[in-house]
Amino acid sequence: MLEGLNRALDHLESCLDRDIDMAEVARIATVSEYHFRRLFSALAGMPLPLYVRRRRMTLAGAEVLAGDLTLLDVAVRYGYSSGEAFARAFRSVHGVGPGEARRTGAVLTAQPRMSFRVVVEGSTTMRYRIVEKEPFRVLGKKARLPLVHEGLNAAAAAHLESLDNQAVVQMKELAGQEPDGVLSAVVYLTDSREEGAQADYWIGVVTAPEVAAEELDALDVPAGTWAVFDNYGPYPSALQELWRDVFTQWFPSNPYTSRTGPELLRTQPVEIGTETDSQLWIPVERASGSTGA
Repeated sequence: MLEGLNRALDHLESCLDRDIDMAEVARIATVSEYHFRRLFSALAGMPLPLYVRRRRMTLAGAEVLAGDLTLLDVAVRYGYSSGEAFARAFRSVHGVGPGEARRTGAVLTAQPRMSFRVVVEGSTTMRYRIVEKEPFRVLGKKARLPLVHEGLNAAAAAHLESLDNQAVVQMKELAGQEPDGVLSAVVYLTDSREEGAQADYWIGVVTAPEVAAEELDALDVPAGTWAVFDNYGPYPSALQELWRDVFTQWFPSNPYTSRTGPELLRTQPVEIGTETDSQLWIPVERASGSTGA
C-alpha cells in the first residue's frame, strides 16, 4: 500500500500548477478517495488540502522571490483567479504577503515534499477481528464536538456529564446488539482529522433498526464490514494511540480500507488515568484487487 501512496504523491506533485483530480490521485494509490484522505491525514499529521496548499505556496514563494513573473502570473499559475485570493493563501503559509515578500526578500516557510516509508519500531501487536453486521441503529444523545488528539476532550467529557440518569437507564434498557452497553459513536463531518475539526458525537447504545425512543437521537447505520480492535491501557492515552496505530500500521499492512460510517467505541470504566478495557469498531471494506484467503 505504501508504494501506491507514494506513486499518488508523485502524481499530486506534478499537478500542483493545475487543478488536482483527487479521485485520480486516489485511484493511483488503489484506494478510495475517502480512505486516501483519511490515511494521508493519519500518516502525515495534517489534512490533505493543507498539505497541497503548503506545497503550492512553497513553489509559489520561490517564484515570488525570483521576480521573473508578475505576482498575478504566479497567482494564476498556481490556480488563483485573483491576486487577493493568492495573497490570502500566501500569507496563511508564509506569514507575509507576496508583494512584501518580493520587496523585502522576507524569510518564507517551506513545506518539504512528502513520501512514506515503513519504520520498524518494535514488537507492538494489535488484536482485531472482522465482523459483518446487519443494519442497526444507535439511540442516544448527540453533540457536535471538536477533535482532540492528545489528552482529555473536555467537550466530550462535558457531554457525558450532561446525561441524566433517566436517559442512561433508558439507553441500557434498549441495548440489544453487539457492541453491547453504553458506547460512543463518532461521525466525522469532513475528511480532515486535524485538531479542532468538528464531528458529531453520540453517547448511546446499539439497537435493532426498528427500535425508537422519542427522547433520544437516532443514527441509522447500514449493513457493512467492521474491523474490531480490543485495547487495554490508561484512559484516554491508550485509545488515542490505538486510533493512530490503526491508521498508520494496521491499514497499510492489511487488505482493507476505511469507508464512510460511524466509529464506535465502548470503554469501561471512563475515568482519567485508569486502566480501561476498550473496543474500537472501524467501518472497513476489502481493498480493491484483494482476494480472500
